Amino acid sequence: MTEVFIYDHVRTPRGRGKKDGSLHEVPSVRLAAKTLEAIRDRNGLDTSTVDDIIMGCVDPVMDAGAVIPKAAAFEAGYSFAAPGMQISRFCASGLDAVNFAAGKVAAGSDDIVIAGGVESMSRVGMGMSGGAWYMDPSVNFPAYFMPQGVSADLIATKYGFSRDDVDGYAVESQKRAAKAWEKGYFNKSVIPVKDQNGLVILDRDEHMRPTTDMQSLASLNPSFQMPGEMGGFEAVGIQAHPEVEKINYVHHAGNSSGIVDGASAVLIGSRAGGEAMGVKPRARIRAFTNIGSDPALMLTGPVDVTEKLLKRSGMSLSDIDLFELNEAFAAVVLRYMQAFDIPHDKINVNGGAIAMGHPLGATGAMILGTVLDELERRDLNTALVTLCIGAGMGTATIIERV
Repeated sequence: MTEVFIYDHVRTPRGRGKKDGSLHEVPSVRLAAKTLEAIRDRNGLDTSTVDDIIMGCVDPVMDAGAVIPKAAAFEAGYSFAAPGMQISRFCASGLDAVNFAAGKVAAGSDDIVIAGGVESMSRVGMGMSGGAWYMDPSVNFPAYFMPQGVSADLIATKYGFSRDDVDGYAVESQKRAAKAWEKGYFNKSVIPVKDQNGLVILDRDEHMRPTTDMQSLASLNPSFQMPGEMGGFEAVGIQAHPEVEKINYVHHAGNSSGIVDGASAVLIGSRAGGEAMGVKPRARIRAFTNIGSDPALMLTGPVDVTEKLLKRSGMSLSDIDLFELNEAFAAVVLRYMQAFDIPHDKINVNGGAIAMGHPLGATGAMILGTVLDELERRDLNTALVTLCIGAGMGTATIIERV
């Protein structure tokens, strides 16, 4: 199989996913186009040589629909020869776009692929695309369907994480993200979003709350107690996991991922593709895989997929220098750390989605880029990137510096 390399990556800042958020007036296609423009300009890329553009988009409807990566290529002024494809595996869509690209390059069908994702959650609300998982009893009954927050609280209850545990994790995420921005760790990869006059709309993640502390989080009521108790979803969780007598509701807006707008892009290619572009690789994609997991717990897929990926790649936890796991909810990361006995100084070292937000289709490629930058900054070698996924799935990728 052909070796697959990462040559560059960029992302936009993450804007608050509300009507008063800085990126609300910027359509999804424009956010995606900004990343395509940056990848092209930073690398002197001849876009007629791009074999494909693959982007994750969880809700590809309204102005995010109609094969948004191809539309973004038009707006970015790419050659008509560059095709595009959008994919969705819920929260892992951006990482799966990278993995799809890697598979195409490894198979020898492509030499240069841009992969990433986009989500404008202020313009296209979460779940706008609908689906049988939410709406069809013939599907959601056997799937033990419940809101993800109830599943997160089920995980916290089953594995013994208290309100103080999840709040403490959230405070640390905010501190790490604030420090990373203060120290300039994201400067290499975050591109400002500008308007048509060249004026900067946003150049920094705006969801962060660096002054967050345990006291301020303690004032927040649990977000998922009402749907759990009044909506009947707690009974669903207990039916799937009868060892849990009652769910302890510990998650709220302050220890869950933020709703934001954003886009990301990763330049993937073969060695020949890199030579044609005249750029040097920064890392190789060593292995990747997916898995289905417990649909009621729903968000423990990262544990299962990590075990599968390490086995398939012939690697062990000790081979991994840094871990990056999307902070969908604090209990997701706490369970991952608990399962593998991973110290907190090796995972999400620059904070995560609790502090900076989770633009669904873009996040996977964003955190891949974040950990690559951190490997370079620390002069380390190998990282594992993973995300939990709705309906009980997991995706993971191992990258290695070259």
